[in-house]
Amino acid sequence: MNRTIGMLSAGFAFLGVVLGAMGAHALKGSVEGLADAADRLRWWETGARYHLTHALALGFTAVVAHHVTSKAPRVAAGLFIAGILIFSGSLYVMGLTGIRGLGAITPIGGFAQLGGWLTLMWSMKQLPARAS
Repeated sequence: MNRTIGMLSAGFAFLGVVLGAMGAHALKGSVEGLADAADRLRWWETGARYHLTHALALGFTAVVAHHVTSKAPRVAAGLFIAGILIFSGSLYVMGLTGIRGLGAITPIGGFAQLGGWLTLMWSMKQLPARAS
């Protein structure tokens, strides 16, 4: 499972870089001139920033999972993945389409990310103490 979480982390990070670059270049050109262009670019950039941040958190979770026996790191990983998909995904779709109503589900992804951080914190409490 640690390997799977680590591979997912790398895959999500790769995708985050691709989507970030796409927003900076392709999306910027395609929304230019639209009344809500600034909003769309801001949504996209926020989605990409949180996407990359939580891809790295997922990688750190894989490392923690290697050192604890509880299921907490797997729960944290699931929450981070859900957060990336729902939070960033809704912002990406809003950036592409301009459909503001999708903003109603964005906080669900944010709460998943917060839950991931709290669960990761709990996981780290379970790390073995280092002998001095």
